Amino acid sequence: MAIINFGSINIDHVYQVDHFVQPGETLASTHYQTLLGGKGANQSIALAQAGADVRHVGSIHENDASFKQALIKKGVDCRGLTCSEVPSGHAIIQVTPSGENAIVLFGGANQTITAKTVMQALDDTRPSDWVLTQNETSSIEEVLRQAKEKHLKVAFNPAPMSESVKQLPLDCVDLLIVNETEAAAITGKETLEDIVTEFKEQWSHCEVIITLGKAGVIMLRKNEVIEVKAFTVDAVDTTAAGDTFIGYFLSAYCNHTDAKQALRRGCAASAIAVTREGAAQSIPTQKEVDRFLAKHAN
Repeated sequence: MAIINFGSINIDHVYQVDHFVQPGETLASTHYQTLLGGKGANQSIALAQAGADVRHVGSIHENDASFKQALIKKGVDCRGLTCSEVPSGHAIIQVTPSGENAIVLFGGANQTITAKTVMQALDDTRPSDWVLTQNETSSIEEVLRQAKEKHLKVAFNPAPMSESVKQLPLDCVDLLIVNETEAAAITGKETLEDIVTEFKEQWSHCEVIITLGKAGVIMLRKNEVIEVKAFTVDAVDTTAAGDTFIGYFLSAYCNHTDAKQALRRGCAASAIAVTREGAAQSIPTQKEVDRFLAKHAN
């Protein structure tokens, strides 16, 4: 069973700052790094670290081939990743001492995925395979439609959220993964109670996961609501926390792990990630997650 991830690859420019820059303000950074990032790349790495067979489909500038090699070293199948003349996607990330982040995103090569790219990537799939995508690349509609036509399971993480998401064929989605802000935008509701009710009534065709940060996560699955509390840790950088959760959860869930245990595993991996700086390099290994769960068994 494979997971085909149509996902972004970004070059992250990370600035450590005392606070987020205000309008008209010039602020000195205390530290700067250039790192591999992008929701797609982060989720592919998390899937690979969790033991999944993950195939990444995307594009990066030909001068940034070293980042492709970094994905391969993490265990990601990159045969679907092309190098082009279009500049790589990149992100300008501010990180405060409390670990919160603010991000400015440039799509670049991530926007060069075409319907033909999707067709070729799904050509040799099997019914047991899953497709994963986010909202940082082009041809998302084609990904959802073609995956469903092939009777593949589809997981969708509509981040960053935009109005265009509502125009997509969301009836093709089997698993929707959103944070509370994204959930509110999709449902048009404000309170968590109303959001959950709306999903139950209008999204019966798929399962829904709502991540709640420090409060944990809930999953709406058939007629049940599964709740898992977050682990308490000292956060350093929340970048890629959600991506880490998705990779570890989906890897376990696709392999028929009990839903609650899969959620708990995702939460554990995410908790480890926020104690480290950066995006891709903050994602833990399976052994680290196993040790963490053993330590927090009670």
